[in-house]
Amino acid sequence: MTSKNLLVELFVEELPPKALKKLGDAFANVLFDQLKALGLAGADSVVTAYASPRRLAAHVSHIWLKAEDKAVQQKLMPVSVGLDAAGNASPALLKKLQALGADLSDPKAAVAALKRAPDGKAEALFYDSLVTGATLDIGLQKALDEAIAKLPIPKVMSYQLETDCELPGWSSVHFVRPAHGLVALHGKTVVPVKALGLTAGHTTHGHRFEAALSPVMILDADSYADTLRSDGAVIASFAERKAEIARQLAAAAAQVGGGCKPIEDDALLDEVTALVERPNVLVCEFEKQFLDVPQECLILTMKANQKYFPLLDASDKLTNKFLVVSNISPADTSFVVGGNERVVRPRLADAKFFFDQDRKKTLASRVESLGKVVYHNKLGTQGERVQRVRVIAKAIAAQLGDATLVANADLAAQLAKTDLVTDMVGEFPELQGIMGGYYARNDGLGDEVAQAIEDHYKPRFAGDALPRNKAGVVVALADKLETLVGMFGISNLPTGDKDPFALRRHALGVIRMLVEKDLALDVNALVQSAVPAFGDKITDASAALVDFMFERLAGSLREQGYSAQEVESVLALRPQRLGDVAKRLAAVRAFAALPESPALAAANKRISNILKKTDDVDAHVSAVLLQEAAEKVLYAAMQTVVPQAQSQWEAGDYTASLQSLAALRVPVDAFFEDVMVNAEALDLRLNRLGLLKSLHVAMNRVADLSKLA
Repeated sequence: MTSKNLLVELFVEELPPKALKKLGDAFANVLFDQLKALGLAGADSVVTAYASPRRLAAHVSHIWLKAEDKAVQQKLMPVSVGLDAAGNASPALLKKLQALGADLSDPKAAVAALKRAPDGKAEALFYDSLVTGATLDIGLQKALDEAIAKLPIPKVMSYQLETDCELPGWSSVHFVRPAHGLVALHGKTVVPVKALGLTAGHTTHGHRFEAALSPVMILDADSYADTLRSDGAVIASFAERKAEIARQLAAAAAQVGGGCKPIEDDALLDEVTALVERPNVLVCEFEKQFLDVPQECLILTMKANQKYFPLLDASDKLTNKFLVVSNISPADTSFVVGGNERVVRPRLADAKFFFDQDRKKTLASRVESLGKVVYHNKLGTQGERVQRVRVIAKAIAAQLGDATLVANADLAAQLAKTDLVTDMVGEFPELQGIMGGYYARNDGLGDEVAQAIEDHYKPRFAGDALPRNKAGVVVALADKLETLVGMFGISNLPTGDKDPFALRRHALGVIRMLVEKDLALDVNALVQSAVPAFGDKITDASAALVDFMFERLAGSLREQGYSAQEVESVLALRPQRLGDVAKRLAAVRAFAALPESPALAAANKRISNILKKTDDVDAHVSAVLLQEAAEKVLYAAMQTVVPQAQSQWEAGDYTASLQSLAALRVPVDAFFEDVMVNAEALDLRLNRLGLLKSLHVAMNRVADLSKLA
């Protein structure tokens, strides 16, 4: 029996564009997985997903008309339950065999055919049967039903479908969009499956306006994509359409010249790919007077509202030209171009109007309005929040700079949220911070304050840039700390995948600034210093917040390629200067590569366990009480090595500090081999514990080396 290729297509009304790619991949993959599970797909079968605005389809190679029969062995029950003392079948066994469809015309023969095999401590009965392989029509029906049921539909629609039976009526169908056609071809043969009130055939529909034929006849599974392209004017493959749009965008930008390039936005490219069936990129333009508006406003309105691709010049400045991905290809494109230019003009005019109106009022004059904007019912208004951010920012600035930094950070913190009550940000919330920077420059506040206002939300996401100047770093830290301390203080914490106030992102933002800017700030003190700004609105949850931040830091470091052992050894000490963490990790990695590392790590773990079992031990050693040769040698070695390692640690050379300690391996091994720590004489025992305590302190300044054991 030879295999043939399979094609399944659901033809529907326009699918939600932001979900199309995910829907197409899910439909094809679930269908394929089900066919494999049923034994209908061969080992060399390959699935190809298709998704266009009005169809979901899958092409699967090497599909059998019928799956092979399978020999199956099934455990029934223990022999002691299934057979009596004479070896006859019990009622329970007969009932089980009957349920499995066994031939019970001769019960003794049926029982004799069962196999006995050990099953743990007892012996069990096993039944061998031959399961008939699924046929394609039944198997594909199951696979299709499963693929439809498991679609990640953002929102289900309900619609009525006329029933096809002797008694006319209507039935309700629930799907992402109304479905109007179903194709299922095994080679050239239609597979008689049904779905969503439709029966499979071999016809579909192409482009709404430009299809050469309607309906489009699909002769066989392998001609699907080519037939849709030639007869239906549709590029069925999402990936092919996306690549074609990208190619046309680049070609159109090159045609404009001047080093122009379309703005890079993969999410927009995916969305536009999901909106068109056969793309046609056209060049449009708008009046140059609109370029007086900040380019972020124009870019956002063109992308978000119109799905256009703005054109940037060689220096990344917005030009007055943009690219439209049309779904039609008329001989005369002037009507399409003119229509899009007319549509975008009011949008740009609105942006210009908002910008002009907003500049009539200073940011300072808007501060009072923040008192009318609710931030959180337990934490007050945005006005109250601004005052808290100012207090925190001034405290941080005082530690990092002079009076000028304190003044700039305070002013930026006071004005950072005022653009929330501007018309522009009211229309485009994505521009908060950005517009504040523009309006600050318009108010003559200078670049230092303007950049701090613009950057205070940074980093907004993983990989985002950090604030550009010190004032911006201070305000960004204060803003994120205010959110973290406030939300932890009212027990509004992230749960599972829910984090409505983005506390994980805020914590990572604080960590990145402390690490990458190498700020001279201690984590515990930084968090605790923000608590008083809230007065009696919150309880002090700074300890839990610090734990949360170190958990985020640990996860981030593991994602950067550090091992769990390396991360745990460094963070076990809770280093307060996070800018040191990378150096500590590098030192630990270098130390772990030394031949002395395993023995010293194991010894350090042993010392930790010994010290845990005793009360507080003083790290003091009396040379007079040293009796054994091994403890004298270790003490002498420490007198040389420990001061050297201490000096290197104080100088920030953590790698050299740990490598110096590696010289203690031999005397440490000898100490544990020859010396009884828990001596009967109290003064000897305390002296030896003091020696170990001194060694433990010296070895664990950079990291907890016992974690490497």
